[in-house]
Amino acid sequence: MKAMTATGRPGPSVELAAVDQPQPRPDEALVKVEAYSVNRGETLQLEAPRPDWRPGKDVAGLVVQAAADGSGPAAGTRVVGHPPQGGWAEYVAVPTSSLAELPDTLPAVTAAALPLAGLTALRLLYVTRSAAGRRVLMTGASGGVGHYFVELAAAAGLEITAVSSSAERGARLLELGAARVVPSIQDADGPFDVVLESIGGPNLAAALAKLARRGTLVWFGQAGRQPATLDFFDFFAGPESAAIRHFHYADSDSTYGQDLQTLVRLVAADRLHPEIGLVADWTETAEVLTRLRDRGVRGNAVLTIA
Repeated sequence: MKAMTATGRPGPSVELAAVDQPQPRPDEALVKVEAYSVNRGETLQLEAPRPDWRPGKDVAGLVVQAAADGSGPAAGTRVVGHPPQGGWAEYVAVPTSSLAELPDTLPAVTAAALPLAGLTALRLLYVTRSAAGRRVLMTGASGGVGHYFVELAAAAGLEITAVSSSAERGARLLELGAARVVPSIQDADGPFDVVLESIGGPNLAAALAKLARRGTLVWFGQAGRQPATLDFFDFFAGPESAAIRHFHYADSDSTYGQDLQTLVRLVAADRLHPEIGLVADWTETAEVLTRLRDRGVRGNAVLTIA
C-alpha cells in the first residue's frame, strides 16, 4: 500500500512511499482510510522521527476487516479512530477500543478532525468538572483543543475566560460560549478556581498567579517548548495551598472509543462543531505541513484519500 513516511529532513518532512499493508492483531480492525488530520504532536515528532514510526493518529474511514476476536464494528462500518500511529496511509490497523461508529450524516472529513484535540478537550472537561469551583482560565485557547474545550465547558455551565492573542480567534471563542476573551494572561480578571495551562515557560508562573487559594492548575502542554520555573514563595501572593496537576490525555478511565462515541454524538446533534481550516488531497501533505509550520492555517488541516 501507499503511506506517508517521515524523511527525517527539515523539508519535505514526509514523502509518499510503498510499505507493507498492516497485519491486524486479534483485537484490531483494518480500516481503509478516507481522511486524516494533522496534530501538533506529530509535527514535532517529524523533526526527529524514530526509525519504526509513521505519522497518523486521527483517521476516519471504513472497516474492511473486522477484528478476529469478535470485538468492535463489523466490516463495512464507517468509523473514526485513534490508532497509535500509521494513519497517514491507505490502510491502518486500529484497536477496536479506539474506534467509534459514524452515522451516515457525519462526513469522514469532519470526523477526522475529532480524535486527538477532541479527546484532549473532553478529558480536560472531566478533570475541570471534578475540581471545586466554576471559574476557569484557559491559556493557548486559540488552538484546536481550546476550540473544543470552550464549547464543551460552556455547555456544561462553566465560566470560561480564554486567552487568545488573535482577535479573529477570540471572536470565535466568544461565539462558542467563552464568558471573556483576553489577549494575555495579565489581562485576565482573576482569581480562578481552575487554570488550564498549555504554553509553559514564563506562562506557567503567570497563570499560577491568577489562581485562587486552594485552586488547581492543570498543566496539559508546553507549546512554547520552554521549561517553566516556579518560586515557592509566589504561592503566598494569592494561590496559597494551590495544586498543580500534570495532565496526559491518554491517562483516562474511559477508552478512546467510548469518548470518541461521545464526541460523535455531540457533533451529530449539532452541539459540537469541529473547525476545518483546510482540506486537501493527501498527496499534498508535505505542503500542508509547511503551511502549518508557517502558521498559515487556522483550524484543523484534513487530508483526504480518494
